[in-house]
Amino acid sequence: MSTILQVESLTKTFQSGHRQIKVLDNINFTIAEGQSMSIVGPSGSGKTTLLGLCAGLDRATEGRILINQVLLNQLSEDELAQLRNQQVGFIFQNFQLIPTLTALENVMVPLELRGEKNIISASKELLNRVGLSDRLDHYPSQLSGGEQQRVAIARAFSNRPKILFADEPTGNLDEETSHSIESLLFELNREQGTTLVIVTHDPDLAQKTDSIIKLKGGKLI
Repeated sequence: MSTILQVESLTKTFQSGHRQIKVLDNINFTIAEGQSMSIVGPSGSGKTTLLGLCAGLDRATEGRILINQVLLNQLSEDELAQLRNQQVGFIFQNFQLIPTLTALENVMVPLELRGEKNIISASKELLNRVGLSDRLDHYPSQLSGGEQQRVAIARAFSNRPKILFADEPTGNLDEETSHSIESLLFELNREQGTTLVIVTHDPDLAQKTDSIIKLKGGKLI
């Protein structure tokens, strides 16, 4: 299996007043195509910052990140956006659905941005796959938390990402709903061969992934 994500000597600092705060310090790891990985650690350890850097949502202060052999550091903002649209999926703890769009329309957005054809039927198929065929015309405010996260998962998989980043995907859900969302993520991960990188506080979810990395104080331990 070839490496899909390569992180080398990754450091991220923020300016706070007159001092610099080092949020991530010399992080190194790789993950192979089709594998799953958890990033765990206490609050404030840099997990979400690391995920955002790996997904190309932010830029590192030092070090290198490669997705599918493409060096993110050298890409312009437009090129980064194009790479995310073509190869990366992202699932957030708070769903990040567009409130004025229906479930179907939310899933259609990435496909429209890619200029794909048959986007209505493809989006309906994805929502059916996540068990929401009877919720196509519902707005996010009309859906439960679990249903909103299912829409978010369908949207994330709509562009058939090579790698999917999930930030506390079950953090706002009850235990029963969390288990069904976890099962769905791993099923789609296997079916599509998508690499899965999850930030989680849930030790049970972390144990289900192929590998676990732990952060503490911005360092890999």
